[in-house]
Amino acid sequence: MKKIVIFASGSGTNAENIIKHFKSTNIGSVVSVFTNNSNAKVIERAKILQIPTEIFSKEELYQSKVLQKLNSLQPDLIVLAGFLLKLPIEIIESYPNAIINIHPALLPKYGGKGMYGMNVHKAIVENKEKETGITIHYVNENYDEGNIIFQKKVTILITDTPEVVAEKIHELEQKYFPIVIESLL
Repeated sequence: MKKIVIFASGSGTNAENIIKHFKSTNIGSVVSVFTNNSNAKVIERAKILQIPTEIFSKEELYQSKVLQKLNSLQPDLIVLAGFLLKLPIEIIESYPNAIINIHPALLPKYGGKGMYGMNVHKAIVENKEKETGITIHYVNENYDEGNIIFQKKVTILITDTPEVVAEKIHELEQKYFPIVIESLL
């Protein structure tokens, strides 16, 4: 069984979906959820699904404490699912081609620092884009610049609000993220 560690900072709907997906396979399992936000809803979701959580500060992330905990788990894949901090280079170098992220746009468009969640959807609507989508990519030392693994597009209607775009993206994330993770394992 391959071991997956999920990093999340928020509500954890993608984390929950991934955990549930792998509970029904014998390919891999989520062994822990790591979060930098002690108030994140992902903690509650993980608890209900009986997945241990690690809560850490930004300082602990950059002082090797998180890397030590990861090394004790020896994950085959690290999945960033709504994790908002930049991973330190030590973690990236310790897990080459084993850290992936999902981004709510078609990279390289609408990537980079500060481009997450509603910030992305608002920019897409303001720029009158005709399509958007999701990008699953490897993580490197720069925000949203790692090699692309998978993209899926969705059409944007002229009447779509950022909230409607967010719903369309969420549907794509829920459908494709677990499948892509499974294919990587």
